[in-house]
Order: sequence, then C-alpha cells, then structure tokens
Amino acid sequence: MADKKAYLKIDGVEETIELPVLHGTEGPDVVDVRALTAQGLFTYDPGFVSTAACDSAITFIDGGKGILLHGGYPIEQLAEKSDYMEVCYLLLNGELPNAEQKQEFVNTVKNHTMVHEQLSHFYNGFRRDAHPMAILCGVVGALSAFYHDSLDIDDAHHREVCAYRLVAKMPTLAAMCYKYSNGQPFMYPRNDLSYAENFLYMMFGTPCEEYVPNPVLTKAMDRIFVLHADHEQNASTSTVRLAGSSGANPFACIASGIAALWGPAHGGANEAVLTMLEEIGDADNIPEFIEKAKDPNDPFRLMGFGHRVYRNFDPRAKVMKVSCDEVLKELGLENDPLLKIAKQLEQIALEDEYFVSRKLYPNVDFYSGIILKAMGIPTSMFTVIFALSRTIGWISHWNEFHSSPNRIGRPRQLYTGPTKRDYPG
Repeated sequence: MADKKAYLKIDGVEETIELPVLHGTEGPDVVDVRALTAQGLFTYDPGFVSTAACDSAITFIDGGKGILLHGGYPIEQLAEKSDYMEVCYLLLNGELPNAEQKQEFVNTVKNHTMVHEQLSHFYNGFRRDAHPMAILCGVVGALSAFYHDSLDIDDAHHREVCAYRLVAKMPTLAAMCYKYSNGQPFMYPRNDLSYAENFLYMMFGTPCEEYVPNPVLTKAMDRIFVLHADHEQNASTSTVRLAGSSGANPFACIASGIAALWGPAHGGANEAVLTMLEEIGDADNIPEFIEKAKDPNDPFRLMGFGHRVYRNFDPRAKVMKVSCDEVLKELGLENDPLLKIAKQLEQIALEDEYFVSRKLYPNVDFYSGIILKAMGIPTSMFTVIFALSRTIGWISHWNEFHSSPNRIGRPRQLYTGPTKRDYPG
C-alpha cells in the first residue's frame, strides 16, 4: 500500500523521478524502484541487504528489537506452548489450527513418512564417508523422479501434496544419511510416534533392541525444529524462491535450498561452534582465545556469538538455552570437557564488557550445537538437521510465491568488463 512518495533527482537530468513508498503491516517502509528500468536505470545493492525482493505474510523479523514472528506469533510463545507440527501448519496456512485441523494435519504427514523403496538404493551410490549434506542434496532432488504425480505447480492441491511429502519424508531421508554413514541398517518410520520421536528413533534405533525416545531429548529436538523452521528471506529461502520463479519442481527447489544452506556462512554455524570448541581444547586455554577474539588483527573469531540480523539478543537463543540446560542435566554431561568450555564461554560473553557492549550474545547456533553434541549426533549431521527443520519454511515460501501472480527472478548487474571490441585478425 502506497500513500507516500520518494523523489529521485539525478545530476544532468531535468526530470525528477517519482517513486511510490510502500508500507506493510510491520517493518520499515519500502521505496518501489520498479519504474527505474523505464528510465534506463537500475539500483545497486550487493547482497540485496537493502532490497525487498518480494512481499510475504509468513515471517517478520525486527533485528534491532530481537523480534521474530511467525504469522504474528512471537517465537518465544510458539517454542513454549506449541510444537513443530502446529508451527508447520501455521507457516503453510497463516493461522494456528484448531484441535481437529491439527490432528488431520498430523495424520496426513504421518501417511507420507515412508519413501519409495527404490530410493534407498540411491544411497549405495555414495561413498560411506560422503558428507551427509551431499547425500541429502542428491536424494531430495531425486524425489521428483518418484513422485511426479503432483508436480503441477499451478495446481494448489499438487502444491499441498508436495508440501506434506517433503515435511514427512525429510526426517526419514536425514536419518538414512546418518545410518548410511555408520553402516547401520535403515530404520523404517513409526507412525505411532510423534515427529521428533520418530526422527530420534530412525537415527538411533536398531533392529537388535527396542529404542524408547527420551522425553527430555524429544522435547529438545522438537524445539530445535521449531526454532529453525523459518527465518524470513535468508540466503537459502531466497534461493528456493528464485529457483521456484523459473517454474522448477518443488523437490528441485528444496534441493537448491539445501545446497545454499550447506554454506558455512549460513547453515554451518553450529558445526563451526563445535570445531571452535575443539580448537580451544581445554578450559585453561579460554583466556588466551578470548584475547585472540578481542584482537582486531587476529583472524580468530568466536563462533556462535552475535548475529547478522539481530542487533540485540537472538530471541531463539533464550529458548534454546533452556533446552540446553535441560539436556545437559538429563544426560549428566555438565562436566564434559567440550561442553564445559562452551558453558564458560557463554558466561564470559554474558558478563564481559567487550562482548556485552558489542551485543555479541550467544546465538541459537551456539546452543543448538551443544545440544546436538550432547545427544551424540556427529557434527556432520548438524546442517542436515537444520535442513530438515527449515524445509517447512522453504516450501511455505515456495507455495506463497506460486499462490499469487509472479515472474521469473532476474537480478541486474553493474558491468565493469571491457567495452565492445573486435576479434583480432
């Protein structure tokens, strides 16, 4: 909606360009620059940090105030009172479900948890030491070869079926990545278990004995899923939207999101936290590394502290810290060497004036990495679990894009290469 205007005056050009100013329900106003192309002009915004590439009603972030809303609901309230299945429904539909709607949604997801039996043979084509994200990216992209009965992106029912299939099958595929890497047999999903229980069962269960998911760990895993479900127009979500704008099938689009998430600057942050803790090695070395972190000329950085979007405390970190304390207590790991280093770093970051003044608080990746490590999940699986959680956000944005008039994405550039020249000879 536009009721204000901005005016652009360019030296040497007599006419002033008038641009509408749009405003949404939350957040800053946006200058609509689409009319500039008719004037032979583009805007220049590397990284798109000042550009709104779409309008969306799914998620809102105010980084300065530490606010994250899904459908208007604060993430802290959702993490405390809701569960992942309910948040999935909210992201897809824009409203929380009533009891009947939620049960129907859960039942539909459970009906899609198995994957085609032939898909399991795909895993044999990978080396046993392949990174689980490499495997996941491949098998998710291959889903379109098995489920081509719902690939009409202009059909709302087809889009809904694809959403259910992706949310349901991602835990199965993710657990298969883990099982393949350690040589254990794949575990079929159990639809009598909750979403988080089923994932833990497929990860850690074996045919040799009954596996009973620990309720504390189940709650923590469900909370990890909730807190990573969506985060507005980040790199991977924007990738999914851009891929979707070409008309690509949803499985290919989600695979593109997984590829983007794999980057260490995006989804690999919690894995980097554990790598940092291993580098520090011993609690006695913490003072030395704190000084290295404060030295602007030293390349060492404390991973898991501060956030690009949040200029205050990451609202997800507050909730994740509670789960972290609960898991460590349940497993009796308060004295684990690496986790002991993590807890001391956390305390320093919350009290040391250097970190407090710069608002370098522990973020969600810091605590989730500690939780996953405590559960016995290898660091190579951390980003896979992130991708599993974020699938609902990706498919919700993909569906939103296709639910309204759209056009293929086509970013512009500032060309700095040679001018026209003739081929020699």
